[in-house]
Amino acid sequence: METKEQGQNEKTFNNFGKKVDQFLAELNEAGERLNKEFEEKFEDLKATAEKLKKEAESKERWREVEANLKKAADELNQAFKAAFKRRDP
Repeated sequence: METKEQGQNEKTFNNFGKKVDQFLAELNEAGERLNKEFEEKFEDLKATAEKLKKEAESKERWREVEANLKKAADELNQAFKAAFKRRDP
């Protein structure tokens, strides 16, 4: 009877070991998939951040250009006023 119980216990532990091995393999596979997805999302975020950075730099340059054009227009306006200003006799 003891031998029969030992055989059943061994079989139970053997099945348990196989299930643990299968669980660990599935866990490993899921971890690899999640890691791959994380890396893809991270690369997407890096690309988006770079794009936003370039857009921000571009906007800053256009603000500078706009400010310089406005300054030039003001100076040109003053020059025309000075050139065509009526002179009092």
